[in-house]
Amino acid sequence: MKLRTWLISIASILTIVIGGMYFAYPLLKKKKVLRIYQPADINPKLVDDSKRGVNKDHTIADFKLVNQMGDTITQDVFKDDIYVANFFFVTCPTICPIMSNYFAELQNDFKDESKVMFISHSVTPIMDSVPVLAEYGEKYGADPNKWILATGDKKEIYNLARKSYFAVLDEGDGGVQDFIHTENMILVDSKRRIRGYYDGTSSKDMERLKDEIGILLEEEAEAETRRASL
Repeated sequence: MKLRTWLISIASILTIVIGGMYFAYPLLKKKKVLRIYQPADINPKLVDDSKRGVNKDHTIADFKLVNQMGDTITQDVFKDDIYVANFFFVTCPTICPIMSNYFAELQNDFKDESKVMFISHSVTPIMDSVPVLAEYGEKYGADPNKWILATGDKKEIYNLARKSYFAVLDEGDGGVQDFIHTENMILVDSKRRIRGYYDGTSSKDMERLKDEIGILLEEEAEAETRRASL
């Protein structure tokens, strides 16, 4: 009888302990927070001389480009949204098709999430005219309202790559002989701050990007809820 009572007591204690762990675990589990990248946080080889050592308030610069529909676009196209940026050119036979296929997959993954967008900047804007970009967009199923293919002034695009996104290792002036080629994808929040870097040719990094877009969406939704309650 005493043995039975003892076993019942042990079982009760285990039930309480396991139950407590079940309910406490979500509270103890650390929620992942994406860092806000400043120029000082990034490999100096990627950072333009004019930005090295800056440790606060970095945002993506204003721009004025043209999309695959021939419409002029500015930062306003991403107002209140988060987006992923990369750099490509239509005739690229190597990394660009891989990145574009991943963008197509991500576009599909977030097709019902209006706050997520994508932009691919052409690094050969003279060759990648609006009709050329439109054809490329059709090939990869790019929705112009979701995935922007951007052309425009070469110096402006190259300045964005080097001084805003910190996407490339090489230096240059955006002139005729200048050329950049990078697999980097950059996640940007609704305040135009950099929140993540990813290798656009890596399936592992693309899974991480997908997860971190979700984390950033939650963060933005919580911030919006806090603002609304004030």
